[in-house]
Amino acid sequence: NLRLKKAHTMEIQVNGGADARAKVDFAKSLFEKEVTVDSVFAKDENIDVIGVTKGKGYEGVTARWGVTRLPRKTHRGLRKVACIGSWHPARVSTTVARAGQDGYFHRTELNKKIYRIGKKGDKASCQTDADLTEKSITPMGGFVKYGEINEDWVMLKGAVVGVKKRSLVMRKSMMVHSSRKHLETIDIKFVDTSSKLGHGRFQTAEEKAKFLGPLASKQK
Repeated sequence: NLRLKKAHTMEIQVNGGADARAKVDFAKSLFEKEVTVDSVFAKDENIDVIGVTKGKGYEGVTARWGVTRLPRKTHRGLRKVACIGSWHPARVSTTVARAGQDGYFHRTELNKKIYRIGKKGDKASCQTDADLTEKSITPMGGFVKYGEINEDWVMLKGAVVGVKKRSLVMRKSMMVHSSRKHLETIDIKFVDTSSKLGHGRFQTAEEKAKFLGPLASKQK
């Protein structure tokens, strides 16, 4: 059984309301109900993403801190810190790069813009004014190491921390946004749904079938 044995649960703060009673009533009204993503977030909004980064295990100083390698002829290795400090104070400072655990760290990334929010079962969720092809977000062959998207989804600018399938927390931004970059409205021209496993020539299965013609494997 490869399914999740224990549900992801977390405690969240309830803001607003005239008093504590109003907050409790609001929280009670949401019991056993689905809270959809578009009821909390909106397109072109900036949000914070909280998660755990990809674990790298025990790494040396060169990989972990990016210190410069020593010359080739160095005795006893060259991916090291040449001097870890003076004789006195007779201890190693916390600011000196040392080997140790890299990755699997809790991180919060600020101000990721929401480009698009897609609904469950919407076959044309990635249709744009410039590309009228009816297609959903799942690329051909599915997302690598993930599969197909069958629920509501959110498209964010840039990358998010962690490996595939690792849960993330999306939070309303703490800032008051004023810069043009944060306030601009995004109009997506094209969403690429070609295969992410290879070189990806086709956007949809229909386009591939039209290009290749009748296949012997499909004629049986």
